[in-house]
Amino acid sequence: MKVHEYQGKEVLERYGVRTQRGIIADSPAQAGEAFDRLGGPLAVVKAQIHAGGRGKGGGVKLVKSREEAIEVTETMLGMMLKTHQTGPEGQEVRKVFVCEGLDLERELYVGIALDRALGLPMLMVSAEGGVEIETIAEERPEALLKLPIDPLMGLQPYQARRAAFFLGLKGDLVKNAVPFLMGLAKSYLELDCEIAEINPLVVTEQGEIVALDAKINFDSNALYRHKDIAAMRDEHEEDAKEVEASKFGLNYITLDGSIGCMVNGAGLAMATMDTIKLHGAAPANFLDVGGGATEEAITEAFRIILSDENVKGILINIFGGIMKCDVIARGVIAAAKTVDLSIPLVVRLEGTNVKEGRALLAESGLDITSASSLDEGAKLICGAVAAHA
Repeated sequence: MKVHEYQGKEVLERYGVRTQRGIIADSPAQAGEAFDRLGGPLAVVKAQIHAGGRGKGGGVKLVKSREEAIEVTETMLGMMLKTHQTGPEGQEVRKVFVCEGLDLERELYVGIALDRALGLPMLMVSAEGGVEIETIAEERPEALLKLPIDPLMGLQPYQARRAAFFLGLKGDLVKNAVPFLMGLAKSYLELDCEIAEINPLVVTEQGEIVALDAKINFDSNALYRHKDIAAMRDEHEEDAKEVEASKFGLNYITLDGSIGCMVNGAGLAMATMDTIKLHGAAPANFLDVGGGATEEAITEAFRIILSDENVKGILINIFGGIMKCDVIARGVIAAAKTVDLSIPLVVRLEGTNVKEGRALLAESGLDITSASSLDEGAKLICGAVAAHA
């Protein structure tokens, strides 16, 4: 789960991490009040969306007066901000973060992410902040220091000092950097983060180390342990169909193809999508109903797939273990009867109660094509979609 910059900074402050302070605003008037409350000669207005690269897209502006803060906010709110992470349609700005102005001396990079090869969180620091860390890692790996973090012991002081020295910090800045980095690592471990990135981390002319930005993603599977973090979820930043699917325990991801896929299990989903590609078409979604979905959830999954206007055909591929094939069949029949199904539907069932499931489909009187294997099912749906094009 992603959170906004202002929420990430709020989390980091709990762990003693000094951040660029600010006030959230969802109207121009509130932005003007925020500028006055910050009390400085200048401030920075930042659009709040779940994407990086906001500055290049016009989502970060320096302002020098209350009036300017109001004017900039009027322009930002409601705009479809486009960055390299939003896609061509952009993301609507609903809030801005009015932040204190700082006298910047240097920009650095610090982040923590899971190293899947080692199976450990990895602290990464670079003296080159404000740029894509992937570019540094690929083009100048020597400019990036990586330090593994023991999940039981946490980041150790000697590791934090080593990172500070690598960043070229000296004297009191090293003393400030050690608790800063250890606080960041502690937040990552205690809150079940997937990534905690500060880019840029800045050194001010007054000798402070400050998180100018904060990108924190949390493991959605661990949110039951962190009710306060779960409450930060902004559904406006997510695909509406994905949000609706999550309410029924369904895993749904929108793709750009034309064939809707309903499966149970991530591995089977990947195999299904690959087989569709093998036969010349592309999947319109990844929809995993899981191992224990109810008839109601199956019906909802079907409805969500059909709500995508790009879907020209549907392939249902279920291997019944805990999930019984007759339950799937009843859900498919119920859903097909409640919608105007005008596109091809191919169903491949195998496993527990498969005979009962196939019989229910055959006796339903609906225009449903059955397949005995994944390859046959993919070939049938791809051919049917091509014929209807």
